[in-house]
Amino acid sequence: MASRLKTFWRRITDGIAIQQLWAEFHAESRASYELYANEVHWTRAEGESRWRRFWRVVRGLFWSMMMKLSPGRRVLFLISLVLLFFPVISVNTGDNQFDTDGLRFFGGIGLLVLLALELSDRVTMKRDLEIAREIQSWLMPAAAPEVPGVDIAFATRPANTVAGDYYDAFFRPAAPEHEERLLLVVADVAGKSVPAALLMATLQASLRTLAALPGSLLELVGRLNQYACAQNLGGRRFTTAFLAEVEPATGRLCYVNAGHNWPVLRHASGAIERLEAGGLPLGITPNAKYECGRTALAAKDLLLIFTDGLVEAENDREEEYGEPRMLGILAGAAGTASDVLKQLMSSLDAFVGLTRQHDDITCLVLRMFEPGTGGIG
Repeated sequence: MASRLKTFWRRITDGIAIQQLWAEFHAESRASYELYANEVHWTRAEGESRWRRFWRVVRGLFWSMMMKLSPGRRVLFLISLVLLFFPVISVNTGDNQFDTDGLRFFGGIGLLVLLALELSDRVTMKRDLEIAREIQSWLMPAAAPEVPGVDIAFATRPANTVAGDYYDAFFRPAAPEHEERLLLVVADVAGKSVPAALLMATLQASLRTLAALPGSLLELVGRLNQYACAQNLGGRRFTTAFLAEVEPATGRLCYVNAGHNWPVLRHASGAIERLEAGGLPLGITPNAKYECGRTALAAKDLLLIFTDGLVEAENDREEEYGEPRMLGILAGAAGTASDVLKQLMSSLDAFVGLTRQHDDITCLVLRMFEPGTGGIG
């Protein structure tokens, strides 16, 4: 009997410890509460009593939950609640009186049916989102291109099943008079989940198409911005992006920062350079002007390009990971680009613990080394 109970419990919990189960439940409960609470006015009105405010808030939470159901399920939910709270109903017809007992049972059955319907929708949606996630993973490289003297690693963690973050690294066609150019891209579509993921897919397709055309990085960014403006939904969606071209043979780097978090370039000497030249995020105005920044990469230099989900990640005390912690990791980072990325993500994991992720996180790390050394010395 004991072994059966253990097997049953292991199946229910997937072998997760009680402490972790509670932490996950707490995080999910807080996220659900915030979903409903955002639609309730919490401030106590002037002259409003505490009880009146209490019932107003309860009523607001009830309607916030109710209106997220379909009309048919709202009726089922309401009937089930009535049967649960009023299990005995008396009906008087003249001299006769009829009492109905045991209605609480049917109220519980109604809630179970409602739960089954909601679970069915959730499973169907989850299956569709998993397919969307698989398709999205095809749009971004699984491994960085092999470039002599350049070591690249990247990682992305969606807040939901699909993400609005985008990263890429590929070679642009080189003009006869220019060195071969490696294009690095990290972008963050405003918002998250399905809407942001769909816009990210259109951004990726347009970037790949536009990058194949001849022209400078500034021209590429200008065309990409015009495309993003044409696809913008009434000005409600924009994209921050960092695009850079690297000439591996010389280490020359030119870049455009379109409203993105400033990437960090840590030189071998320990000096920190922030790459901030650029302009507005993509998709705001088709006539936006951009500036191209330039710098040089040398052996053992380290470049980190990241989205705001990294520095704005929170722990259970609602403290942000922040740039100081990120810079501290980079100051002592050693090894290959992959090693540096693992150190950074491990530091982030230790900070946030089991707190639920609220934004997509994407990082691209580039490290220079002497061609032929096979790594970082």
